[in-house]
Amino acid sequence: MNKNLLSIAIILLALAIVFVNLWKPSADKESTSNAAVENEEESIETEDIPGSDLTQVEEGKPAPDFELTTLDGKTMKLSDLQGKKVILNFWATWCPPCKAEMPHMQNFYEKHKEDGIEVVAVNLTNIDNGRKDIEKFVKDYGLTFSIPLDEDGMIGPQYQAFTIPTSYILDTKGVITKKIVGPMDEGIMESLTKDID
Repeated sequence: MNKNLLSIAIILLALAIVFVNLWKPSADKESTSNAAVENEEESIETEDIPGSDLTQVEEGKPAPDFELTTLDGKTMKLSDLQGKKVILNFWATWCPPCKAEMPHMQNFYEKHKEDGIEVVAVNLTNIDNGRKDIEKFVKDYGLTFSIPLDEDGMIGPQYQAFTIPTSYILDTKGVITKKIVGPMDEGIMESLTKDID
């Protein structure tokens, strides 16, 4: 009788060991899965920039309005350009890709300024080398489109211009149709603006 009880106890113990070993890996998987979700959430949270709501600036949403003073002293409000297609560009004088892009942007502007397309090139003045360098740059490259100055450094971060040049294509209603990080040439500008309203 005692041998039977001992045999049953050994069998139950063996089954318990098997159960624990089979159960433990699935618990680890669940733990790993939860850790991955937490890391993903943490990653999303770390993309937030204090003072900036990055969800405001997305394709399909209206471009956040702003008002800045241009290099020639005029006040420019983005919403005043509704009714025109807009290439909204962010740049600085020390940025080599910006230097490569500017001649293309000027040529595109000259070809299309009468077609209801506006180029607005916001200079990130707060991280640039000063007004004289900006004026020299604009003169050297013969830029004739609007150059608003982001002197307080508020608009660049709002538009996620962390890598420059960064550009947004806006339709005639002021809605963002495309975000481009990196320099564009005239062909890219043509293709991004021709099929939007």
